[in-house]
Amino acid sequence: MPLYEYRCEANGETVQVRHPMSERLKTWGQVCERLGMHHGETPPEEPVERQLGGGTLLLQRRGAGHVCSGDGCCG
Repeated sequence: MPLYEYRCEANGETVQVRHPMSERLKTWGQVCERLGMHHGETPPEEPVERQLGGGTLLLQRRGAGHVCSGDGCCG
């Protein structure tokens, strides 16, 4: 399955999610649910923008200087 990057402008976070090409996640809540993590302080209805990505399944906080596994440690 392809790996996609989703960017949430509301919180500045970019996450990478592996899913079928036919699926498209539209909100931060959908992304968090797919990763099995809590949406944190960001409202789940906030929109996300999909970009083609590569690499492993990670949650990255751009500019925060760290990467975590998507287990909610950053949320």
